[in-house]
This record gives sequence, structure tokens and C-alpha cells, in this order.
Amino acid sequence: MAVNFKQGDRKSVTIQVTDQMVRQFADMSGDHNPIHLDDNYAKTTRFGRRIAHGMICGALISRTLSDTLGDGGIYLGQTLKFLHPIFIDDVVTIELHVANFREERGIGLIETIVKKQNGEVAVKGEATIMTGDVIQAKK
Repeated sequence: MAVNFKQGDRKSVTIQVTDQMVRQFADMSGDHNPIHLDDNYAKTTRFGRRIAHGMICGALISRTLSDTLGDGGIYLGQTLKFLHPIFIDDVVTIELHVANFREERGIGLIETIVKKQNGEVAVKGEATIMTGDVIQAKK
């Protein structure tokens, strides 16, 4: 399968973070912190309402990488810095920028940014990926 991106490319996807996503993530991860699940509890916190698990953004970055740059590749690493909370029903845009791509090795460094609908950067980091064609070649 051919690589469908190059250094300098930018891709983005917009997704709404729903109550269902948060509840499914809590069940999958086992993280049932009431800040994510209990409206009454969340009202007593500094946020005033429920927030999504931070790692939902990590999962949405993975989804966006697969949907927009995907060629059967895999993650080698991901850094994440959480800057602002994402609330239930926020609409986020996951932005990817191919900062560096070593075609001969099939290794890419992707800048990852998650922005809220108001333009705030909620999460930023970097993903290191290996392309599917390199994985396939090593059978």
C-alpha cells in the first residue's frame, strides 16, 4: 500500500465529543472518575460541569491519523499536553501536520493539535508513526 502523505502536509477532522463517547470510554478504560460521569459532582468542581477524559483526545488523534494519513501504519509514540478541558458536546478539530518524514525508513513525526470550537488549543503533542509499506516489507 502506498504512502498517501508527504512532509509539510496538513490534515484535519472535526468531531463532536458526546456523552455516549465519554461513557463508553469510561467502561472501556475503567476510569469512572465522577468528573467525567456525574453532573451533580462536576457542578461542585472548578470546571462547573463534566469534562471528557483527556485520553479521548489521544484516541481521536489516533482515529484522525488512521483516517487521513493511514496506510496500515502504526504508532511508535505520542506525546500529549492537556491545556484546556473538553466538555461534553464540545466540537473539536484534530489538526495534523507532517513535520518530518523519512521516506527511506517510513518514519514520520506528526504535530498533533486538538482545538475546541472556540479556537482554544485543548491538547497538543507529537506522534511518531511507521508507515504500512515499511511494516509490510519486513515479512
